[in-house]
Amino acid sequence: MKYRTFPRIPGVEVSVLGFGCMRLPVVGGDPKRIDEEPARALLRQAIDAGVNYVDTAYPYHGGESEPFVGRALKDGYRDQVRLATKLPVWLVNQESDWERLLDEQLKRLDTDHIDFYLLHALSAARWETTLQHRGLPAMERALADGRIRHLGFSVHDSLGVFKTIIDGYDWAFCQIQYNFIDEGFQAGTEGLHYAAARGVGTIAMEPLRGGTLGAAQPEDVQRIWARAPERSPASWALGWVWNHPEVVTALSGMNAADQLRENLASADAAQAGGLDAGTLARIEEVRAIYAARVRVPCTTCGYCAPCPSGVAIPETFSAYNTGAMFNAWKAAAWQYDTFFASQGHGADQCQECGACETKCPQGIPIMEKLKEAHGALVR
Repeated sequence: MKYRTFPRIPGVEVSVLGFGCMRLPVVGGDPKRIDEEPARALLRQAIDAGVNYVDTAYPYHGGESEPFVGRALKDGYRDQVRLATKLPVWLVNQESDWERLLDEQLKRLDTDHIDFYLLHALSAARWETTLQHRGLPAMERALADGRIRHLGFSVHDSLGVFKTIIDGYDWAFCQIQYNFIDEGFQAGTEGLHYAAARGVGTIAMEPLRGGTLGAAQPEDVQRIWARAPERSPASWALGWVWNHPEVVTALSGMNAADQLRENLASADAAQAGGLDAGTLARIEEVRAIYAARVRVPCTTCGYCAPCPSGVAIPETFSAYNTGAMFNAWKAAAWQYDTFFASQGHGADQCQECGACETKCPQGIPIMEKLKEAHGALVR
């Protein structure tokens, strides 16, 4: 296993492969019923192989991921890892909620401290919540008394919002969605470099884009990868992420032993700046194929937000494009329903006021495309 360090956390080595606990094995397809025995065995096998960054969050697996991780890290495993979890900012309504949620998470994880604590999925609105309800002073108190060791954030918003948040506090680290398909998505490569220029190391989430970059690929993509049969699609994708020295660790939501073995082998070969021009050109060919499958040319700039009716417009288009690009309609539909439609933010809430279309720099017929996306994603 190879290790890297965060610029602002010298001496704390983190494995380049992190274990994400959002997609653990489950019973009967129910995300709230973690299949505990194989999940625990998989996590411990990863730790035994040198993975020392374990990432979870308050809402994962319907709130069951944190308690599972707490149990799985018994028998001395807690002392071998850097434990990360995330505070659900959307549940904060008053200043006392910061303390309440952190203490609840410490109990769920059955630990006296969290090594890497993140404000979860920050957006412009959630950043405003953080400032309005004095979240940063609350986090500083937790840093001072040792309940958390390092403070960071994850983000799901535009590059501009990401830069605002980076500049708003002396963060120890940040977490962004990053893979060779999403180089220009949300924070993207520009955000990665922006953070690095300010001394903030980055954790990459979704390096395999929810597993789609490691699963069965379209035939035209398979032909490109077949030029180097010694490597799997997942290893190409992870290698691209690790090629960026600004990325400290890449999180993978492994839920099977073969996925763990493959990712461990890829991590052993991880090298910053190690991909040659031919390899990068091959990856660019694959990116171009996927780009041609995009149904809506949305750059997730966020100018259309907020929608007066609460529609998650960029997120809906992102799920729609994911389904079309990878022929992964089941996964895209789950993402759309779980995070948006079931929360009252689906495209079916559109009142066709047209406000979004006047703001879109891409000139997208948003109302028409929302209907199209909803029809494809509701199955």
